[in-house]
Amino acid sequence: MKPTPARLRRFMNLWPPFLFSGIRVESVSPDWRRARVRLKLAWYNRNYVKTHFGGSLFSMTDPFWMILVMECLGRDYIVWDKAATIDFIAPGREDVYAEFVVEDGVLDELRAATANGEKCLRWFDTDVKTAGGELIARVRKQLYVRRKENRRAGEPASS
Repeated sequence: MKPTPARLRRFMNLWPPFLFSGIRVESVSPDWRRARVRLKLAWYNRNYVKTHFGGSLFSMTDPFWMILVMECLGRDYIVWDKAATIDFIAPGREDVYAEFVVEDGVLDELRAATANGEKCLRWFDTDVKTAGGELIARVRKQLYVRRKENRRAGEPASS
């Protein structure tokens, strides 16, 4: 069954790592260009000082750039997470949100960089904020993108 944004949202909202961390996918746009995620602050996902657990802040952002870029580029591309960093800016003492927007220019850049079969490594930034706009954390994800080889059955893969 082909994934759709609505199916992905429903699945991720029932996926145990998100469900039991208080992470909720609020929306994924029909064209795979946008997603919005919320992390609820609750007794079960607070750290020792009663603020958001850093692992949950990172988890709420983890799969989205890869999934959105993969779906936007289509099945002719390989897209993987390569690296990630998180900077904790302020303690999270309320629900926080992350938004992901895939711009046309980024997709054009990735297509151009991989047109000759080369890999492309590109960083994507996500701010995790409160509803009032206070910056809590900044997450950077590096994606590996490469066009799949177009070869006929029986031909050896090039190295």
